[in-house]
Amino acid sequence: MISMKILLIVSIILLFCVLTLLTQVGGIVLLLSFLTHRFIDARTASKGWRTVWKFSCFIVFYFLVGLLILPLLAKPFNRAPLPVFSQAYVKPLRAITWICNRHYVRKDMIRVVNEAAAGMQQEYPGSVINYLDAGFPLFNGYPLFPHLSHNDGKKLDLAFFYLSPDTYLPLNDAPSPTGYGICEEPRPGEQDMPASCSKKNWQYDLMKKLVPQSARNGFVFDSVRTKTLLGLLMAEPEIEKVFIEPHLKTRLGLTGSKIRFHGCNAVRHDDHIHIQMK
Repeated sequence: MISMKILLIVSIILLFCVLTLLTQVGGIVLLLSFLTHRFIDARTASKGWRTVWKFSCFIVFYFLVGLLILPLLAKPFNRAPLPVFSQAYVKPLRAITWICNRHYVRKDMIRVVNEAAAGMQQEYPGSVINYLDAGFPLFNGYPLFPHLSHNDGKKLDLAFFYLSPDTYLPLNDAPSPTGYGICEEPRPGEQDMPASCSKKNWQYDLMKKLVPQSARNGFVFDSVRTKTLLGLLMAEPEIEKVFIEPHLKTRLGLTGSKIRFHGCNAVRHDDHIHIQMK
């Protein structure tokens, strides 16, 4: 009996840590949901239904906090959520981004992305800017695992644009289930920083090794729309840096001091775009 209680306590602590690491507030919501357990236990005879109701209460609490309370709490930190359902041309690539509260940025960043989306509509109507990880809503310096720098609302990752390999028509999706890890590899003769950095630091190529590559053949890198998006972003005065791999910078014919190489201590950036504000 004692060992089971210890196991339960350890499990709760581990779950709290995981939820806090991945969502920032999920651990706190878990503790709040425990307030309903005595009420549920007193009114539910079946152990199975108790579990169902307790889990349901956690889910309801979590989404209430995420959708209604966090946007208000984020305001003193000069952060706001990127559009989830409200805009047709700026969306999260995957729902898990907003479910885990990883879509918060400075308000100026939202303006930058909206202006870039408007520019894309003028050039390529129907194109959707799909965002990946941004930041958590609360506190500067709070890490957004596994990123090194997404801790102040000034950084945002964006997906590349892609084409259908059959029709070469534009797609508004990406091959990776996470948005990361399926890379636009260096061609023969191009600078191969992924190969060089992978020899120096184990994590540089890690996402490619972890993410299934099966969907790769269903997408073709859209260099034209991706270059246009990068040009629009670099034209914004608030944007200080844009990270992509050197071989893509050369291939796309990009110039300017804002296009940077991120260094071998990060992860490779030929699967997404990283932008950050001053």
